Amino acid sequence: MVQRTRSIGSTIALVALTGFSVGAWANPPVTLSFIGMAEIPTGTRFEATEVGGLSGIDYDAANERYVAISDNRGAQGPVRYYDLTIDLSDGQLADGDVQFTGVTEIQALDGQAFAPGVADPESLRITAFPGLLYWTSEGNAATGLAPFVRVMTRGGAPIAAFAIPDVFRPATRHGIRNNLAFESLTHALNQNIWLTATENALIQDGPAATLEHGSPARVLCLDGATGKPLAQYVYRTAAVAAAPEPADGFATNGLSELLAIAPDTYIALERSFSTGIGNDIRLYLTHTHGATDVSGRDSIRNTRYHPMKKHLLLDLATLDIDLDNIEGITLGPTVHGHPTLVLVADDNFSTTQRTQFLAFTLDGPLVHALAAND
Repeated sequence: MVQRTRSIGSTIALVALTGFSVGAWANPPVTLSFIGMAEIPTGTRFEATEVGGLSGIDYDAANERYVAISDNRGAQGPVRYYDLTIDLSDGQLADGDVQFTGVTEIQALDGQAFAPGVADPESLRITAFPGLLYWTSEGNAATGLAPFVRVMTRGGAPIAAFAIPDVFRPATRHGIRNNLAFESLTHALNQNIWLTATENALIQDGPAATLEHGSPARVLCLDGATGKPLAQYVYRTAAVAAAPEPADGFATNGLSELLAIAPDTYIALERSFSTGIGNDIRLYLTHTHGATDVSGRDSIRNTRYHPMKKHLLLDLATLDIDLDNIEGITLGPTVHGHPTLVLVADDNFSTTQRTQFLAFTLDGPLVHALAAND
């Protein structure tokens, strides 16, 4: 069905780390150093579209540019993704370093424009050859729309759709929760497997995240060759980071993105938001090694399983900057000998928010081990 995605050989070399365990590292396996931030004001226009809602980003190493998908459902123009450049050549990220260079409308399976409300784009990944784009839509539990993962050309034309198990399909007391579905997408390294995940538990699996407890999200593995499901794992999110103000205000925490950095090993981006408080963003290292495949279970409630293990890499609150709604993450180019990591915030097309890019360099034992085998 699909071709293999690009490796991140332009950033760090990849080797088979069979049985890699987060807990096996005496020191943090990956460390991140903040190298700057750039912001795009809400309302910024590019080629007759408002730049906003950027919820997924990926680096096109072959062309030294990025792609970013807007989670506009059709209310703010066509369903679309952008091409852009991010200049990190001086080892820093600052305002003016992000430039948008193209915008492409994404088509429905019939080759026509999406009707408003049908697609809710969240994550986007690009392959080096033949240059295909893979993307997710979160669906809409309130209207019965199931989430999906699809493949398109650089021109936005549909190529294929993955088969999504019925366990995710929204129904009464079953399936995805509204606005807590497929926010993430990544390609497993050294395997033609794509992974997406719900932000929180399926309704039948357990409760959404609260101040007291996290939520058992499901990670879905899909065969890149056949488009069929392969496995499902449980990723337990952290609890909501802070109580809302007022106390009865909205609060959530969920798994917003996954990024493969080594075989079976991923950076997980968790985004917590509480009314009156703001956003709390944390990055974790997680892996599927030893986790239970729960794909045969309609519900995991009151069953035994081993979730994916996780290790906190960075609580972005330690950066002491005003964080917005960070949802996207990608590896970038190597800068001054270090691989880079870029994050993007979804401004929700709101005048009280902004599109925000953050950049980091990567270091640590895992990065060194990979580079040593280049």
